[in-house]
Amino acid sequence: MKKKIQTEKAPGAIGPYSQAIEAGNMIYISGQIPLEPGTMELVEGEENQIRQVFTNISAICEEANCSINDIVKLNVSLQDLSIFSLVNEVMSELFTEPYPARAALQVARLPLDSLIEVEAIIVKNN
Repeated sequence: MKKKIQTEKAPGAIGPYSQAIEAGNMIYISGQIPLEPGTMELVEGEENQIRQVFTNISAICEEANCSINDIVKLNVSLQDLSIFSLVNEVMSELFTEPYPARAALQVARLPLDSLIEVEAIIVKNN
């Protein structure tokens, strides 16, 4: 059985998908781009975009009664790998060890021409 996780503290879906789905003890957070939830506009600036994505993910985690530190896997898509070190810097501020497993890829284009998109997987402890 799957359960939809939805919060107004993160951007609404801009297509036929859910912000997150809980299935058993797993939570799958859809790819988040740096939209400000209130305006649904992209924030400007590389660091601001990175931080906004993780703010959005944190809001979804909280709605699921979890925290960002419960994430076990991240998939990070970047328009340009030149900001990869900045992603690492921001993540080191937001996450505690053990850090989640992660993949990072450079892609040709992301929704709304954002610089970053991040999806996450959580395993809930019972």
